[in-house]
Amino acid sequence: MDGVKNKGVLITGGSRGIGKRLALGFAAAGARIGLLARSKAELDLAKLEIEHNGGVAMRIRADVRDLEQVSAAVDRMRVQFGSVDILIAAAGMQGPIGPLVDIKSKLWAETLETNLLGVMHACQAVLPGMIQHRSGKIIVLAGGGAAHARPNFSAYAASKAAVVRLVETLAEEVRDKNIQVNCLAPGGAYTSMTDEIIRAGDRAGQKEIEEAENVRLTGGEAPSRQVELAMFLASERSNHISGKLIYVNDDWKRLQNSNMNPEAYTLRRTLKV
Repeated sequence: MDGVKNKGVLITGGSRGIGKRLALGFAAAGARIGLLARSKAELDLAKLEIEHNGGVAMRIRADVRDLEQVSAAVDRMRVQFGSVDILIAAAGMQGPIGPLVDIKSKLWAETLETNLLGVMHACQAVLPGMIQHRSGKIIVLAGGGAAHARPNFSAYAASKAAVVRLVETLAEEVRDKNIQVNCLAPGGAYTSMTDEIIRAGDRAGQKEIEEAENVRLTGGEAPSRQVELAMFLASERSNHISGKLIYVNDDWKRLQNSNMNPEAYTLRRTLKV
């Protein structure tokens, strides 16, 4: 499926949430999955689930905030699977919820350290091998607040907006090395972050609570839609697409055979093609 069979796919935050959804989807398509996360118990469970469904996966316990740990994880994947062909940077945290005036700066900084520096570390770790082979795909998960204001979630929103600009910048740096770098906005999905919003109550704001309760009730976006977009961005069909912010509900299938305005699907979200 889409040429990912036997490809080495490193997924940070792959032991739960959307990262795990993507891990299961790529494993089902025949990719060899490197699951990177901090929780041994969750890693064990995710690996077991993939293998139970006939997939191949390895557990890598590491913290994305530590470049040395992430680099060692990439080295382990290369030894076991031969290469890291695709990076999916899904590790992230929601951070403090509430008005900025009430937020402790330490918690705000910790959110950026995980959500922004964690992505940077993962990219730094995989890029040397991708550059050497003149081939690679990097998919970074964006999120609520990346392109629009998100009151009471300033740390998360700022980190995700920064990630999008990082992706746009990195895409230009490696454009002539046959490496594509894009952001995937997966839409609402029921994860631990959903429950965090509901528990936050008034600090989150009524709009956020209502949306979180709806996601908890419905499950949010279907995993198949998120996997389908990620598969497209990981495939040769998207070799002409880099430095873009693409939402799971965008009409992204038409991008396969179209030339885009340079500003389309960027942080500016200009959608005219």
